[in-house]
Amino acid sequence: MKRTALFVIGLMAISIASFAQGRANRDAPPPPPPLEPGASQADVDTALMGAPGSQRDQATVIKWNHQDFTYETLRKGTNRLVCYDLSGFPLRAPFAVQCTSIGNLDRVAQNLKAESVGDREKSEAALKEMEAAGTRVKPEYGSMWWSVNGPDREHARPHHVMIAVPGATTESTGLPQNPREGGAWIMNAGTLTAHIMVPGQ
Repeated sequence: MKRTALFVIGLMAISIASFAQGRANRDAPPPPPPLEPGASQADVDTALMGAPGSQRDQATVIKWNHQDFTYETLRKGTNRLVCYDLSGFPLRAPFAVQCTSIGNLDRVAQNLKAESVGDREKSEAALKEMEAAGTRVKPEYGSMWWSVNGPDREHARPHHVMIAVPGATTESTGLPQNPREGGAWIMNAGTLTAHIMVPGQ
């Protein structure tokens, strides 16, 4: 009888352990997707410095072309986040990485093309002309933009976060147009560039 009881307890222990292991395997996050042929893991790791932790492992990573503002994919992710390194691009910090929704890439390309003149005023004027002409690409409403910038990788400041709300105003959002109230506020209200600024980010 004692031997049978020990056998049953042993089976139960094995079953519980197997169940726990199976559940752990199911709950474990999937591994990061593989790199595209010829892609550098170092380049991917740098771009992903701009990614929020919960989305980093499954984000797409691209590399922009300085000449024609097209891009090559270094790693094809499974979520809608895309990250890229803009270090050394005109009007960008020496170290600059950014992540956003993959649906915003056409707008990023417009930004880079306008910034390629190397003059902030001329760049902003060109983008305003596109908006007036109706050719400015609209960002996805509610999409997030994460940026990490600095003089170099070691001294880059923490994430700068904003939320795109093209066309939004104080009236439509209830948010003030300045940071004086201490909470989130809307910048460039009423334009396609309107975005919510998050204090401390």
